[in-house]
Amino acid sequence: MSEASTPESYQLFKTDICGFCYRVQAFLDLNGIEIPLRDVNRDPAAFRELLQEGGRTTVPCLRIERGGEVEWMFESMDIIQYITARYDI
Repeated sequence: MSEASTPESYQLFKTDICGFCYRVQAFLDLNGIEIPLRDVNRDPAAFRELLQEGGRTTVPCLRIERGGEVEWMFESMDIIQYITARYDI
């Protein structure tokens, strides 16, 4: 995937008890990538946003915002592959 010309911002919706969330966080840590984390078990507003805007409560979920549009990506390996391409890892 080539770098898009529109800048993106990210938020990772997660919980501390999710192995798939841990997988994504470990990948981010290993590669020195900092993305704001939103714990849906500890932050009711994060849970509501994930459900209302993302359409489901599955974590991990990467919220991708670009050019005023928002995309919700739910699968851990899809998230890792996407970030790998975006950061040219």
